[in-house]
Amino acid sequence: MSVDETSSSGPPGGEGKRWYTVREAATYLDVSQPTIFRWMKEGSLSYFKVGGSTRFTREGLDALVEKRTGSKEAEALAGQCAACGHSELVRGKLQGTGRLYFRPAKTRFWNLDQAVVPIQAKVCTACGYIQIHADAEKLGRLQPKRE
Repeated sequence: MSVDETSSSGPPGGEGKRWYTVREAATYLDVSQPTIFRWMKEGSLSYFKVGGSTRFTREGLDALVEKRTGSKEAEALAGQCAACGHSELVRGKLQGTGRLYFRPAKTRFWNLDQAVVPIQAKVCTACGYIQIHADAEKLGRLQPKRE
């Protein structure tokens, strides 16, 4: 049975969903079977026991995949609407009784910068979605060093 084939049964309450065996899950994620067992033991990977067999859902396998966005991609995405992908965003500020700032919960102990990070708002002209961006460089300077 190939990974792309659909099986006739699925997880409880999920008609049309597909079960994956340990071997198929390893193939789908392009990892070894011992890695699948290690992730199960660590609790990183959700699984079902069907009789004496271990089965996975595609949603459970996909939830294990984590994307890390690089700085170049982040810069490119900052110029697009997060909701609809439209590229025309109008810059502005959120207005209240004063300027809005982000204050990190933890900052470095000795820090000459004021512990607030300015934020900027952009509104999509196509759908009206409001995006709020913080000064990531200043936020990085305020964060405690990880050791």
